Order: sequence, then C-alpha cells, then structure tokens
Amino acid sequence: MGGVEQVAGVGDGKRRYYPQSISLDTPQAAQYRFVHMGAADEIVAIVDENNTVIGSAPRREMRAKALPHRATYVLVFNSRGDLYVQKRTMTKDVFPGYYDPAAGGVVLAGEEYEQGALREVEEEMGIRGVPLTPLFQFYHQAERQRVWGAAFSCVYDGAVVLQEEEVESGAFMSLTDMMRLAETEPFTPDGWYVLQRYLAEYRTQDKE
Repeated sequence: MGGVEQVAGVGDGKRRYYPQSISLDTPQAAQYRFVHMGAADEIVAIVDENNTVIGSAPRREMRAKALPHRATYVLVFNSRGDLYVQKRTMTKDVFPGYYDPAAGGVVLAGEEYEQGALREVEEEMGIRGVPLTPLFQFYHQAERQRVWGAAFSCVYDGAVVLQEEEVESGAFMSLTDMMRLAETEPFTPDGWYVLQRYLAEYRTQDKE
C-alpha cells in the first residue's frame, strides 16, 4: 500500500454478520461461519492512534464512544472507466440518503483490510472472485468519528445485486456525470476524499 496521510472525515460500516465459536481477535476469525445479526451488534476491530489493533467492540459501542476503528473503501469501475455510485438507505447510522462513490464498510475483528473489502463488495454488490488493487491508507476524523481507512479499486462488468438494507439504488456513471450530480446532491465526505485522492494520484500517473 501507499503512504499514510491524516485528513478530516468520517468512517462507515455495513456488516450483517460476525464470527462465532472462535476467538474474535485472531486473523482466522473472519474465515469461519457467520451468524446473521443486526448491524449495530457486529464486532468491530478497534485500533489505537498508530492503527494497531488493540481489541474489539460491538459496532453500537464503537459509535457511542467514538472508538477509532478500521474501514475499507472500494472504487468499482467497469471496463469503460465508469464508476459505480450508490445511494445509501435512510436507515444508515451515518450519512443516511447520501451518495457514495465507494463500496465498503468497517473491518471486523479478526479481519485484515483486504478480507473486509472483499466481503463488503460481495455483500453490497454481489461481486465475488474479482481481484482488488490496493491504493492507499489514510486517517479520517470528524465529530465523534475516527477511522483508519484503506482504499482499493477493481474492474467489474458483471451483474450488480444490491444489499437492500444498505443500498437504496446505484448505477455506473461517467466521472463527468458524477461530478455534475455532486453539485446538487450530498456525497459522503470520506468516500469523496478517497475518490479525489485517487483521481489526483492515479489518473495523473495514467497520463504520464
């Protein structure tokens, strides 16, 4: 992964499952059986100011105490270069109804970043078996929100199956159309930061 940068923003998570009958603080935890439960009860990895895992907590506790945690952000492009933009449901605990240029969510106890990212794109969009490209890590902070994020990208041309509890709607959009949409509609600040940094660092490299 690339360098680490500190910026302002907020994290998010969209998990519906958690590891059972194993230690939640081991790397093997995310590989095992998951039991359906509410998003507020999912077990989240908690980190310190250096992004070192120091424990775990239910998501509801993480939100209530503004505990620093990890989250993933995946920019999903198709082969034409269009980006998948989703609209969050009104039941989301942060930024309900906002548009988001990235899929992703909180990293669960026992997961690595890439494991969490692969899980999230499968849950939210039905994407599986597609390799992810690591981009960069960053620290994002806003009022009562502290998150260490990891950004990825992928290319996908298959069918999209949305997770109705998390995503109200979505579509592949050209970057021009998405920028025009952002002039009148709210976008999540952390997802927007990921996109802007990606365009600045990676699209510039493509032109050189």
